[in-house]
Amino acid sequence: MRTLRINERDNVAVMLDGDLRGHKTALCDIERGQEIIKYGYPIGHAICDIKKGEHVHTHNIKTNLGETLEYTYNPKHNVLSPQPKRTFMGYEREDGSVGIRNEIWIVNTVGCVNKTSEILAREANKKYGGECDGIFNFVHPFGCSQLGDDMRTTQAVLKGLVNHPNAAGVLVLGLGCENNNIDAFKDVLGGVNENRVKFMSTQEYDDEIEQGLKLIGELAKYAKGFKRTECDASRLVIGLKCGGSDGFSGLTANPLIGRVSDKLIASGASTILTEVPEMFGAETILMNRCVNEEVFEKTVRLINDFKEYFIRHGQVVYENPSPGNKKGGITTLEDKSLGCVQKSGGADVADVIAIGESVKNKGLNLLTGPGNDIVAVTNLTASGCHMILFSTGRGTPVGAPVPTVKISTNTPLYEKKPHWIDFDAGSAINGADLSDELLRYIISVANGVQTNNEKNGYREISIFKDGVVL
Repeated sequence: MRTLRINERDNVAVMLDGDLRGHKTALCDIERGQEIIKYGYPIGHAICDIKKGEHVHTHNIKTNLGETLEYTYNPKHNVLSPQPKRTFMGYEREDGSVGIRNEIWIVNTVGCVNKTSEILAREANKKYGGECDGIFNFVHPFGCSQLGDDMRTTQAVLKGLVNHPNAAGVLVLGLGCENNNIDAFKDVLGGVNENRVKFMSTQEYDDEIEQGLKLIGELAKYAKGFKRTECDASRLVIGLKCGGSDGFSGLTANPLIGRVSDKLIASGASTILTEVPEMFGAETILMNRCVNEEVFEKTVRLINDFKEYFIRHGQVVYENPSPGNKKGGITTLEDKSLGCVQKSGGADVADVIAIGESVKNKGLNLLTGPGNDIVAVTNLTASGCHMILFSTGRGTPVGAPVPTVKISTNTPLYEKKPHWIDFDAGSAINGADLSDELLRYIISVANGVQTNNEKNGYREISIFKDGVVL
C-alpha cells in the first residue's frame, strides 16, 4: 500500500490506495493521550493506544479544540516570487471597475418576489439574451420580517450583488411593503448610475411583468455598449473556497490553489479566503502572516467572534467535519482546517473584511462568514470576486452568481463528474506542479470561457442569518 507523509514531523501518513484511500495510518506506535501530527501540526490526540500501521480516524482520535483563546503575534513573512505580466480581456465599467462577464442581474429586495424575478429572467432572456451574456435572477427568503444585524447582513449582501462588476446592468426588484423596501434599500446603496441600475416595486404596477421587461430592455441596450478590452491581471479578485472535502484536499487541490493565489498576488491581484470555522485549529498560521499588528488584531477578533457565535447558540466550536468529510478521510476540525488554509498559499494577510465589504488592501484578504458552501460563495461574490476557485474531493454541483471553477482533489472524481469538475488536481499527488496550467485556465475564464456551473445554470445565493424572524 502506498502512503504519503506530508511533513517530516508527522506521525501519521495518508493512504493513497484501497478502500481507505485518503485516510490516515500510524507511522509509529502512538500512546493514549499523545498528539496526532499531520501537516507538521497537531490534529488531535489519541484516545487509546494506536499501533504502527493501524487506521487512525474518528474511533481513536479526539480534537484538541476548545473555546476562545488569547493569541500572540509572531510575524512570519514570506517573499513571493516575481511574476510575468498577465492580462485578460475584461469589461471596463464607468465607475473604474472591471468585469469578466457582461450580464444583467435581477436582485430581489425580498423573497416575496422570487417567482416574479424567475419569470422576468426567463422571458427577458428570450427577448434580450443576445444583447448581453445572459439575464439572471437570484432567489432568497429574506428582506422582510428581519431585525437588527440580520437585516443589515441581507442589505450588505444585496448591495454587493448590485455593485458587482460582472453585472453590466441590474434590476432591483421589490414588492413594496417589505422592511427592505426600495426606498430603504436606496439609502443603503447610496448613489447609483441610473443607466446601470433600475428599480421596480411590483405593487405599483398593474402588470409587473410588462414593466419589468421594459426596464430590462433598457438595461440590455446599456449593456450592449460594453466591449472586451485588454486589462491587467492585477485587477482580478479571486475567491478561495473548498467544499465536499476529502483526505486529498490538503494534499492536491488546496495547495495548488495556494500556489496560484501567491502568483496572482505577486502580479498585483487580490484573493479572498473565507470559511472562518474551517480556520479553527490552523488560525495561528494565518495570524503570524498578518502584514502588521492591526491586521493581526482583526484576525483574532475574526476567529474569536465566530467562536462566540457558536457558544451563543449553545454549540461546540469543533462541530465539524461533516459526515462526507469523515468518509473521505478527514477526522477532526484541525485536520480539516490545516487542509483548508493551504488555499491561502504563503502570502501575507493584507486585511480582514466583513460580509458585503470589498477589498481595500490588495493581496490576501480574510472574509468573515461560515463554511456552508452556498453562504460562502454568496459572501465571496458580494465582496466582488470575479470568480471562485472551489476545490472538492467528494464533488458538488453548487455554483455562485460568478464563474465557480470546480477543482477535483482526485482524478476518479474528475472522470466520474466531468459535468461538475472544471480542472483536475489529482496528478499533484505525484508531485506535478499544475499552477501555470490552472493560471492559464483562470485567464481563459476571465476571457469568457464558461465554467460548468455557468453551462448548467447552477447559480445560487444564500444569505447568512443569525437572529429572529418575525
